[in-house]
Amino acid sequence: MHAGLVGRPHGLDGSFHVARPTPQLLSLGASLRIDGRDTEVVRRAGTDERPILRLALAADRDTIDALRGCELLAPRLAAPELEEGAYWAQDLEGCKVMDGERELGTVAALVALPSCEVLQLEDGLLVPMVGDAVKRIDVVARRIEVDAGFLLDRPEGGPRRQDAGPDAPRSVDRPEGGPRRQDAGPDAPRR
Repeated sequence: MHAGLVGRPHGLDGSFHVARPTPQLLSLGASLRIDGRDTEVVRRAGTDERPILRLALAADRDTIDALRGCELLAPRLAAPELEEGAYWAQDLEGCKVMDGERELGTVAALVALPSCEVLQLEDGLLVPMVGDAVKRIDVVARRIEVDAGFLLDRPEGGPRRQDAGPDAPRSVDRPEGGPRRQDAGPDAPRR
């Protein structure tokens, strides 16, 4: 499982910043695989958002700098159990996304956006991980049930809003080039 990427060195002892970390997999003593070699975490500092590690296989700055950009992998069995309704991104990747019997695509990645995480399908469609969009996830069956009406907001077979062109209806009802509702000012009429 993806645990992070080797980032820039931190000090002279082989410590480094971890890019794109999965903090649950980066504890002191954790077994990791990097560049085809097994190692373990011998130092853990920093925060969950910006961890700093030192690995048994890298005792100096030059050694870890040579591994910069390499992926840190943790064994699947090292992953802690998640609470009900939480999923590892790797478990969702490759799942079929369905609306009843209609297949919408396959999950390519889980992407963190500012408002929520989304499933990115192979064709680029984004499925927000919210209750209105996702009805059920069955990791064992590799199937995610969604509400296509919520996601697509388009006639069957028609173009998606982002593909529909300049004459397509917009999600915000406003004159072209006019202010969005939130920046229309305090005296703007409300609907």
